[in-house]
Amino acid sequence: MSEAGTDIQDKAAGGYRVLARKYRPADFSSLIGQEPMVRTLTNAFSTGRIAQAWMLTGVRGVGKTTTARILARALNYKTAEIDRPSVDLTVPGEHCKAIMEGRHVDVIEMDAASHTGIDDIREIIEQVRYAPVSARYKVYIIDEVHMLSTQAFNGLLKTLEEPPPHVKFIFATTEIRKVPITVLSRCQRFDLRRVDAGMLTKHLNRIAGLESISVEDEAVAMVARAAEGSVRDALSIFDQAIAHGAGTVTAEQVRSMLGLADRARIVDLFEHLMKGDAAAALTEFRAQYDVGADPAAVLTDLAEFNHLVTRLRFVPSAANDVSLSEEERRRGGEFAKQLSVRVLSRTWQMLLKGIPEVQSSNRPASAAEMVLIRIAHAADLPTLDEALKSLADAPQPSGAPAPRPSAPPPASPGNGGASAVAASFAPVTSGGGQTMRLVETQASPTEFVAPPQPVEEQPTVPVKSLEDIAALAETHRDRLFKISLKQYVRLVRLEPGRLDVGLTGDAPKTLLGDLKSRLETWTGRRWMVALSREEGGQTLAEAEAAKRNDAILDAKSDPAVAAILARFPGAKIIDVRIPNVPETEAGDADLPVEAADDDETDF
Repeated sequence: MSEAGTDIQDKAAGGYRVLARKYRPADFSSLIGQEPMVRTLTNAFSTGRIAQAWMLTGVRGVGKTTTARILARALNYKTAEIDRPSVDLTVPGEHCKAIMEGRHVDVIEMDAASHTGIDDIREIIEQVRYAPVSARYKVYIIDEVHMLSTQAFNGLLKTLEEPPPHVKFIFATTEIRKVPITVLSRCQRFDLRRVDAGMLTKHLNRIAGLESISVEDEAVAMVARAAEGSVRDALSIFDQAIAHGAGTVTAEQVRSMLGLADRARIVDLFEHLMKGDAAAALTEFRAQYDVGADPAAVLTDLAEFNHLVTRLRFVPSAANDVSLSEEERRRGGEFAKQLSVRVLSRTWQMLLKGIPEVQSSNRPASAAEMVLIRIAHAADLPTLDEALKSLADAPQPSGAPAPRPSAPPPASPGNGGASAVAASFAPVTSGGGQTMRLVETQASPTEFVAPPQPVEEQPTVPVKSLEDIAALAETHRDRLFKISLKQYVRLVRLEPGRLDVGLTGDAPKTLLGDLKSRLETWTGRRWMVALSREEGGQTLAEAEAAKRNDAILDAKSDPAVAAILARFPGAKIIDVRIPNVPETEAGDADLPVEAADDDETDF
């Protein structure tokens, strides 16, 4: 055998230990992410209130078996100066090394996955009567205890409830629900928590320093996210990344190794989808796929970013997570201000349904593209209540006013109503969130011809209110700008070519410039847009909320409605409409009012 081959064989025989074993915690001070459990055990040991059995539960890799060994070491801790159970294991004791290596005669480790029967438990019951050979306690560590059979659990109950004073039991499981309550009631239970990505990132950076490994911050953040709270998984992936990069860990190498997409490009893909630009979304996805990104991983990253945006909407401090890139932190915050919860929730549901489809498909790239097309298409689709309101707002074939430019033509007798469904819906609003409308299709062969209307020749598009500007944004499918307009702009003065407005405190800094450029583009004339010192009126979102509340209050004060609510406890008013009233008279009284009860929130 060659000299190089001998060297490789020696290393394989035990010269190299994987990081998950090399940096396995040996005492409570090095056990990361489990501070509540450490505090409880410290107080119990200091007061002498040591339990007879412990149940450790948590997901894979959070340290259940390691904690069990550290606990066994603490129970049998003995040095020249200390001869009592202690959680301060700074100085190695007589039994510490053997216990941590799993070879101490008085610390018996058993894997319940391969010893499930009553005969294995009978063997334990027979042995507990004998005193430990050299340690203070005889400790039984039973891993994956939920795998024991019902007979085995029943056989263990009596011994577990009244064990000899020299015996301690430590159980570990990932399926706590499968453990009988009779066993749980005889143990002190500790739920080991997932380690958050920020703490994992710091842990990996520390190990990289100890190993003299050059790493990029983004690469470490990727490994921490991929571990999903498991320290062992994080170290295993990090070990693989070191080998993949030959001692240097870069973001590009980790991305290639795990089949991940660039996080910045994921944000770009998300933006294309929210704009409803299916062509740009498919181009971006194909570019990521061509450089090695796994289709299911791309959709998973999209779902994670969608969740981040939703979370930032309610918990802005979530942006402080160190595992986030600056791109995710900045643009995620912008999306959180612009997108409604309805849109984010719908996208989340479609991604959750699409990821398993891609994973089980024999053509994952094609399946992923179909999921992206559905999401981009849904960006322009109304919810059910919005569609119903749009249909209700549509003019009737006879005896009704002429249709508005954005309203769908009524169905003609020859097409069975198909043309009304095929045309685009008029803009509608819902709870201050995005407006969604159907994509306009080709008109049917039989077209409805409206009565002739006198049309004035105008060189520009007239704008007389904020509602007109919002309608222009809807017509040009600029949904993000429309939301900003409705939420942040207060009208002070509006004249042809001049607009004075007030802004809310959280308005984007670029909103005035965006408003001026869009008005000039959409109306065909120059505009002067100025920020007024006056506060101005209500924003469109505030006005819609006020109308909605007035409709609810009027409905509640109606005697018939009040009688119905009293007759059916728990009933709620979810919609207020005035039937058979022309729009010019009804105004916005038929605006859908959803979840308007005091105990519900409308997004």
